[in-house]
Amino acid sequence: MQSSPEQGALIAVLLGMLGARNALEIGTFTGYSALRTALALPEDGRLICCDISTEFTDLGKPFWQEAGIASKIDLRIGPATETLDHLIESGGPNSFDFAFIDADKVNYDAYYERALVLVRPGGLIAIDNVFWSGDVARPEVNDPDTAALKALNAKIHTDERVTRAVVPIGDGLTLAVVR
Repeated sequence: MQSSPEQGALIAVLLGMLGARNALEIGTFTGYSALRTALALPEDGRLICCDISTEFTDLGKPFWQEAGIASKIDLRIGPATETLDHLIESGGPNSFDFAFIDADKVNYDAYYERALVLVRPGGLIAIDNVFWSGDVARPEVNDPDTAALKALNAKIHTDERVTRAVVPIGDGLTLAVVR
């Protein structure tokens, strides 16, 4: 349930290449990917994290403090779709350079669509767990999470709004550059 160190390193390199200043994380869990992202952002960078509970996010906060990046992180607790809708209304389209999606799988499509509005052209959307332990390749597996991932993978494969690649790192990471 946590991003791999290799994935964190790759995302940090990509953030540097993008010159990212404003990042969005959908699904924070214990805050490891938020830590890696915030460390990769410049001093004046900001990361908005969306999660539904403080139970696990509170575990990461001391590490954010220790790393000296807590001031870059704005943790918003509540349904991510509502937080994203608010960001669209308040900050407007194209207000982020990067979005990382790693939350409840059944809502990945809703998060992806909102990220497409929020991330600027040339910005990057990274989507975790797209292999789902190989279940996305098994026709007989169709639980709600797997079905949602299968549908999103198929959608992104033909989505003309992005240039995409799937990287076999961790549990599969889709990188989608917004056109």
